[in-house]
Amino acid sequence: MLLKMRINEDTLLEGEKVVLVPYNADHVPRYHQWMCSPELQKLTSSDPLTLEQEYDMQRCWREDDDKCTFIILDKQKWADPSIPEQECMVGDVNIFLTDPSDPSLAELEIMIAVPCYRGKGLGKEVTRMMMCYGRTKQVFKDLLLVVTTLYVRIFCVCVFTSTGVHKLGIQKFEVKIGLDNKISIAMFKKFHFRELSISEVFQEVILGVTVNEALQKHVFGNMDFMLQREYGKARDSRQAPFTPLSL
Repeated sequence: MLLKMRINEDTLLEGEKVVLVPYNADHVPRYHQWMCSPELQKLTSSDPLTLEQEYDMQRCWREDDDKCTFIILDKQKWADPSIPEQECMVGDVNIFLTDPSDPSLAELEIMIAVPCYRGKGLGKEVTRMMMCYGRTKQVFKDLLLVVTTLYVRIFCVCVFTSTGVHKLGIQKFEVKIGLDNKISIAMFKKFHFRELSISEVFQEVILGVTVNEALQKHVFGNMDFMLQREYGKARDSRQAPFTPLSL
């Protein structure tokens, strides 16, 4: 079964602290600035790119059928239309298929690029929301999302469709975390993740959890913790000039 991940190309998700929007060309200069950091290159196992190469990468990600990328925005800043969206950026999150022969496996990557946003509970919120986003899709009238502290990877469960709940048959999540990232390890264990293996070579631990009815209720509840709406309309509304009322 082929998974079409461009389902998020006009999706805006909102949580308590963060808004997620599709990664577009307007975001590339700020993203490129982040990725010039040796720290982030190390955390994400990335090589430095030129700005032109970063634009090429953004187009590739946006057009890829098996990749779903969101830019993480500071919700409080984004609520102020006088602040450009690029100045609201704090990180990014990706869901993508890693094995063409196994559509039941999807990987999640989360990065909080701006240091002052780390350690504020965004990781816990984005984990919950991305597990929900990856597992099922509910179609709401007015919806939006959120994100974490350091770079982690999650092997996810299912995807949103445009017509209701659609499950891909995935029943587990796995995360790969650096052994020295004690905060993220502790956070995922709060979501009932358990240690599966440790790699001394790569200095990382793999945690996993099997999704059952009890976990779904614990993690997702009634799904009222996130909202979703059309990104294009939200963006245009945010940028619309103020028109004073005529008396």
